[in-house]
Amino acid sequence: MTGTGGEEMGVQAARSRALAVLRVRSRALAVALLPAAAAVILLAGGATGHLTGGVWDALRWVVSGLALLVLAAAAAVALVVARARPAVTPTVTVDEESAPDLYGMVRDLADRLDVPAPSAIALTPDCDSWLEDRTHPAHGRPPPASESAGATLPGGPAPRRGDAAPVLVIGSPFLWWMRVGELRAVLAPVVAGTGPSAHPDIAAARRFIRGLDAAAAVVSAGGRRGPLSRAVHGGLGRVVRLLLRGCRVHAAEMERGVAWAAAERAQAVDYGVRIVAQEQVGLAYAGWDRLLTRVALPAWRMGRWPARLDVGVVAALTELSRRDRLAEGFASRLGERPACDLLEEPGAMDEAVSLLAARLFHGGPSGASPDWSPVGWDDYPEEVVDRTWRTDAARLHRVLDALGVRRAAGHTAPGTGGPTLARVLDHLTTPADEASPGALPTPAPAAAPDPAEAPNPAAAPDPATAPGAASTRAHAAEPVEPAGRAEPPGSAEPAGGDGSVTRTGSPADAVPHRPPAPAHGDHDTHGGHLATHPHVAQPDAAHLEADLPGGDSDDPPGHRRATPATPAAAPTPAAAPAVDEADDDDLAGTTARGAALAAGLSAQLAREEAEASVTGAVAPDAPPAAAAPTAGPAPDPALWDDRALPLLPLQPPRTGREILTAHVTAMVCCAAMDTAGAVPGLDWLDGPSLLFDGVRAADLAPSVLTLVETGDPGPLRTWMTQLGIRPEKPVRLV
Repeated sequence: MTGTGGEEMGVQAARSRALAVLRVRSRALAVALLPAAAAVILLAGGATGHLTGGVWDALRWVVSGLALLVLAAAAAVALVVARARPAVTPTVTVDEESAPDLYGMVRDLADRLDVPAPSAIALTPDCDSWLEDRTHPAHGRPPPASESAGATLPGGPAPRRGDAAPVLVIGSPFLWWMRVGELRAVLAPVVAGTGPSAHPDIAAARRFIRGLDAAAAVVSAGGRRGPLSRAVHGGLGRVVRLLLRGCRVHAAEMERGVAWAAAERAQAVDYGVRIVAQEQVGLAYAGWDRLLTRVALPAWRMGRWPARLDVGVVAALTELSRRDRLAEGFASRLGERPACDLLEEPGAMDEAVSLLAARLFHGGPSGASPDWSPVGWDDYPEEVVDRTWRTDAARLHRVLDALGVRRAAGHTAPGTGGPTLARVLDHLTTPADEASPGALPTPAPAAAPDPAEAPNPAAAPDPATAPGAASTRAHAAEPVEPAGRAEPPGSAEPAGGDGSVTRTGSPADAVPHRPPAPAHGDHDTHGGHLATHPHVAQPDAAHLEADLPGGDSDDPPGHRRATPATPAAAPTPAAAPAVDEADDDDLAGTTARGAALAAGLSAQLAREEAEASVTGAVAPDAPPAAAAPTAGPAPDPALWDDRALPLLPLQPPRTGREILTAHVTAMVCCAAMDTAGAVPGLDWLDGPSLLFDGVRAADLAPSVLTLVETGDPGPLRTWMTQLGIRPEKPVRLV
């Protein structure tokens, strides 16, 4: 069914489901008033002399008391629902003065679709677009009459807060990657959803669902003191959840009907362009996901936030188009006018959205500071990649010092006390007479240290007091174990039982949805490949679950953040650190020395995380220079709760083997930079990388994994010999 008939059927289906939701509300009200009605009847009967006697008097008292209790409970539920603050997606509001062309395009689109124009436009750091109702008093002042006039029907009453049209939320990557025509085609079915949203029954049903959803969040919040308070909130929560269960199916079908109607209405607007634009939606999603997990996350953990993420996604997708033979047509689009030209100051808007992305996905502060400063793409290799590797290498040597490992390897010149890669290789190499790989370390009494072999106190600071001990939470060369991305705001199926967000659909489907998350290696499935070069990284399917500078993983990105492990005691030379039971299975695949070193690194990282959380420092290793607060637009702080940050964490906790692999890789990269002329680099699709003569180093990841898992340094030494890396030379650390 297409055209007006299909649209009309979609609106009718949505309205019928909205009436079903309102009937649930009416039934709940009737149940609350039923005891009061019975009490009125009994009281009236007694007053008129019809219902007299001891039994009727007792019944009147019982029913009247029950009526008062039920009315009090109903009033409490109604008060909680009315005062609860509905969930709103964190966004950056775009004022009409800062984007007149964008507002003009949206209004022209609404006129072509014959629907009310959105009351405002906002940007979100996500690859999705939807409509969101922000008419609740907690969301700020109502829009002026000039902005909300389009939300009322001709000849209708004066606009009120509840009559205002919803806000149009646009994914910022769309503005920078898409062309103007493509953006208009993608937004057509979204803007068309303002028509059904203006229907009184649908609007009332949505307000009821949002109120129940917000009330459920309020009553389920922890921190209640006293058994009475917990009992009251528990009872309110059961009532609210019961109502939500009764509305869930009807609310979901109502939103499907709204999406159906919007998609049917939008078919007449740029239908052919929209088919092509949907391909760009999936491509933008892939590049944005890759940019966040591979490029932005290492910087956030260092206390630096890339201030031009949307520009970065354009660079990443352009690089993807260059590598992919089937994506040659995408690069030709760059000659057309980009949608970001619709903004007066795209740079300032990109900076505001980039800061919001850092807060959502990592939990950073709301503004720039000495420990949380922006970084440009030109400075990224030096400020993020190089500093991260040297910080990890310094931590590795501090843990080796704590374990009592000698700084001077046996085959190095006497008196060599600086941090060397040879020290790490010799310690991780499995001797011929040692137990088979997989044996966990056994604590042993510490031997009396030889004064001649004791570490230099100046070169081996105490882990608890050494400068940089409380280092960053992130490491650019660390392994990343991708997994399915947590759904961000705007990605959920429109409507669910919570009803917290209102979205409209895709033109190709009656039910709105976001494009499926492409895998990291989707560009390879289209025929793309990395350049063939002796030192250019190639995918390694056997072990590359870790994202190392010398390898590339094709696993799907995971929007999860590395959470700190449980703080443990500092490792001492007297005994090898105990292995956490959670890592037993993972460390069973390493050598005994590797497991001991991994446990020490995990404990050191946990201790640094705890120190950072106590002091409130985002990144102690961040440059000390203070950064001026960012100017221009800023995220809307009144719309969401900062205590819930990060809302969408990117990574899970790392295992001990991943931590050890990341630190060994960082040490190798430091040695390559200091002894072989390598430089840190930035790959738009894979993040931090090691460059030799401008070409990414290859085969590093498998060699490091072989050393960590089997204690065999042969492949890694061969790789270093080919590139001229000298492991016996001291390296510079942070």
